[in-house]
Amino acid sequence: MPHLALATSSKYSNLTDDDRLLVEPLSRHGIRTEPAIWNDPSYDWASCCAVIIRSCWDYHLQPGKFICWVTELESAKIPVYNSVGLVRWNANKSYLRELEAKGVEIVPTFWADDGDLIDLPERLRELGWHNAVVKPRISATAYRTQLVSAEDAEAGQALFDDLRRSAGVMVQKFMEGIATEGEWSLMFFSGAYSHAVLKKPKRGDFRVQNDFGGTARLADPPPHVLQSAIRAVNAVDSTLYARVDGVVDSGRLLLMELELIEPALFLSDDPVAPTRFADAIARALAQPR
Repeated sequence: MPHLALATSSKYSNLTDDDRLLVEPLSRHGIRTEPAIWNDPSYDWASCCAVIIRSCWDYHLQPGKFICWVTELESAKIPVYNSVGLVRWNANKSYLRELEAKGVEIVPTFWADDGDLIDLPERLRELGWHNAVVKPRISATAYRTQLVSAEDAEAGQALFDDLRRSAGVMVQKFMEGIATEGEWSLMFFSGAYSHAVLKKPKRGDFRVQNDFGGTARLADPPPHVLQSAIRAVNAVDSTLYARVDGVVDSGRLLLMELELIEPALFLSDDPVAPTRFADAIARALAQPR
């Protein structure tokens, strides 16, 4: 009997607690689910009716292999959600440049392209940024991400140069509001808003992920935050799921990331969210492809 594969990583071979909340509401639609480790060579992907990418939280460590995997699924006519085209596009954070060109406001960012030789402390002084975050263009869970200040940016120069020579580097202005007001994450299923959480780093840190002591709580976004998030989601092709991460600055939501591959969706924070997501999945599977 064909089943729906919920793709995960070896660390979460039985899915995360959050993703397991999908199993029961999907079963009410007559959809049988099975966790599947994305890079397990023994797994029979041809036995799946479709693949939903979920907690593949190690994909950034072998991005070439990950893209080859979804491409092979596409070639085998196995439906993948989000679509393989969106996955390829979203895997490199340079997609933010395209969204900005479409009018989506993003956190101030500078991009060091191939061949650029940049003195990081000097560039931060030119930009007038007191604090900034150096990060890879292919990353997850704050991997190889460093907070630097204009006064001690020399400490981040080595990371900056190494990333520039490899997967690519980006530097974003550190938004002080993350530490005080928090970072918004808004979840969407089939383009429709579902719920939101407000995340904060632990005292003395800048990372909001719970891996580093960050916290998250269910919260109702102000209307302008929701409208900005809707504009970001509408700026891309049709999505089954999306998470909009941003910070409010001077009354505007500035996009930090539009997560379309394997975002945590905070299903446990809203009791109705698993049902909403399961309903969206059932509708997607029922549509002819």
